Formats: sequence, C-alpha cells, structure tokens
Amino acid sequence: MPMEMTNPSPAPAALRGALADGVDHWKPRVQALAREIHALKEISFEEVRSAQVIGALLEEAGFQVERGTSGLPTAFSASAGSGELTVALCVEYDALPDIGHACGHNLIAGASVAAALALLPLVDELGITLKAIGTPAEEHGGGKALMLERGAFDGVGLALMVHPVQDGVTYNPTGTSAQAVGRYQATFTGKAAHAAAAPHQGVNAADAAVLSQVAIGLLRQQIPSDHRVACFVAEAGHVTNIIPEKAVVQFECRAFTLPEYDALHQRVRNCFEGAALATGTTLIIEEAEPLYEPLLQDDALAAHWTDAMDAFGKDTSRSSGLSGGSTDMGNISQVIPSLHPWLSIPGADVPIHSHAFAALADTPGAYAVMFEAAVALAWTAAAAASTPTERDRFIKAAYRRRTFTQEGTS
Repeated sequence: MPMEMTNPSPAPAALRGALADGVDHWKPRVQALAREIHALKEISFEEVRSAQVIGALLEEAGFQVERGTSGLPTAFSASAGSGELTVALCVEYDALPDIGHACGHNLIAGASVAAALALLPLVDELGITLKAIGTPAEEHGGGKALMLERGAFDGVGLALMVHPVQDGVTYNPTGTSAQAVGRYQATFTGKAAHAAAAPHQGVNAADAAVLSQVAIGLLRQQIPSDHRVACFVAEAGHVTNIIPEKAVVQFECRAFTLPEYDALHQRVRNCFEGAALATGTTLIIEEAEPLYEPLLQDDALAAHWTDAMDAFGKDTSRSSGLSGGSTDMGNISQVIPSLHPWLSIPGADVPIHSHAFAALADTPGAYAVMFEAAVALAWTAAAAASTPTERDRFIKAAYRRRTFTQEGTS
C-alpha cells in the first residue's frame, strides 16, 4: 500500500546538481531521439525501429542491453550497476493507429531515457541497480502486464515514469489514479439468407450488434459517473443483399476499482447476451487484451517528485480528484512501489488522443518540460535511494515479492 510521507528528504544539493548536469549533457541526443520516435509513429508491438534506436543510445552510454525481453520482439531491458536496490525507469514508445503520438509516448521515452542516462554515472554512489525497461504496446496489448507476468520486473524495488497531459494539470500526483480497463471482442453468429427473396430464413447478426449498442447506451444512464463503456462495430455484413451472418463488436469497460470494474463488466456482458437472445444469434465474448489494473501512486515517491517540481516552480497543489484514462503501469503499481505523475504540456488545451495533441507533443515547449521531468525522475530515484527508511522499504518489498513468486512456482 502507498506510504504517507509529508516531509520528503530531497537528494543532497551536489547530487541534484550532478543529475541536472547529466540530463543537460544528453539533451541534444535525447531530443533527437524523441523527435525520431514521434516521426516513426509505430503502433503496439510494431515499434521495431523505436526500440532499436533507444536501445542503441543506452548501449552506447554504457548500459548492458537485452533485446526481446519477455519474448516480446520490441521490448528491451537496459541494466547498469549492482546495488541491492533495483530502480526501474519505464520507457514507452508506441503510437496510436492513424493519429500517431497523440498520447505523447515520445516524451515518455525521452524523459525516462534522459533520467537513466543522468543516473548512470552515479549508480555505485547510490548503491543501485538501474534498469531502463522498454515496455511496448501500452496503448493496446498491455506490454507491461505481459512483462510483469514473465519476470521482467523481478527484483525491482521501485518503478518510475511520467505521462504527458493537457496544460493546467497539477504536478502533484498524490491521490491521482487511473482506471482499470478490460477490452473484449463480442462475436454474434447468425444465418445468411437473401435479403430480398428470403429474409425470413436468415438470422441477422448485425441486428444483434445494433441491439447491444442500444442496450449499452441505455445502461450508461444507470452507471456511476466515473465508469466508462466504449464500443465500435468492427464487422456487420459486407453487401446489402445478404442477411449478415456474422457481426463483431469491440468493447471496453473502465472503473477505478476492481470490484466496480467486475460489476460493470457483468452488466455490459448482459447487454450482449440480451441482444443475442432477442435476435436468435449465438454469442462468444473473448478477452482481446490483458486487464489493465488501477494505478497506485506511492506516496513517498510522489512527495519527492512534488518537491522536485516545486524547484521548477510548477503548480503542485493537491489534485481535486480522480481523472479518466488507463495504463498498464497500473499492473506494475499493484505489486511494486510506483510513480506515474502527469506532465503538463504548455498551451495544450486540446484532448489527448487527438491529432492536435500529437502535433503539440513535438514542440519546443513539450521537450522543455520533458527534460524538467527527466531531472525530477532522476532526483526522485536518488532521494529514494538515499533515504535509509525508504531504501529499506523498497528492498524489502522486492524481496517479499521475489520470495512469494518463488514459493508460488515451487
């Protein structure tokens, strides 16, 4: 569980200065890297070039880079140092279909890579093992969930990353979260027939798709305001003179707690099952991606981050409440103390996942705050490693998880 910490102990001034200088040293290379990733626009599990160029830069700097981590071709794990405390910086680099980096993953990659490069010369002084872990397919596919399950985060004591959002969002991550999300495919199967000569002999799967959407639309009136359901029809016939025998609906459910998510998911499934019953079709619902779990912010790490952002003169007022959206970093945070704060792009008054936001993610203002975030990530990691009580907590948490995992597989 998150640990309350109201008076963080920042890293010593000399250490902070060295880390800031380290980020500054790598600025030209990292900004070029972030811009290249933005231009590549590689989607989930297809981030071949993005993973290559990030890994190459980390390797050049002195990291030992493992490619294809966890059996995922576009994942990697870059390691340095041998300290008892393992610090992981998560690197995202997948884009959205059609609209590119409309979630600013080029900035996520740049901030984590710059922080890792700044920390690299100080791993022995800090007594850490440093990992920059390339986690593909955050938008769709749950790369972190798969890598967590397959052991890529074994032994990690704390995990960090940052995520860009619109302008005007507080830099204080305490009390913020992200929703659980599950994504599914519903397939209705009916019976084809001539749409004019014998429509009564057909069973219309497209009708089932329409009815399911109507039922979900009506359900939205009776669900809590912070729950979300979204869907689209991926297939429902191909020509007008054939009664469609197959219809496919992709859908997702979101809620801030797993019990709420489970309840919502069942109610949405009922909408599909009712549509199948009404039309006489058969229904199969399959999981399309791993479940993304709710995000937990570690309070001690959040306090260090907030202290760092105070040094940059940012708004660090307490967040007014939870906001929407989901991340597979939630899966990491459920078992490893984690930090996933928000990075506010100056002048970004447009929604994420839009063409306009994708354009703003490749601007001088965006890169300026990306480097501030890199410094703050490095300071946060250094402060956590340098604070004896926190260091001990993170090491013990990693040991307990490793022991539990070994016992579970014995």
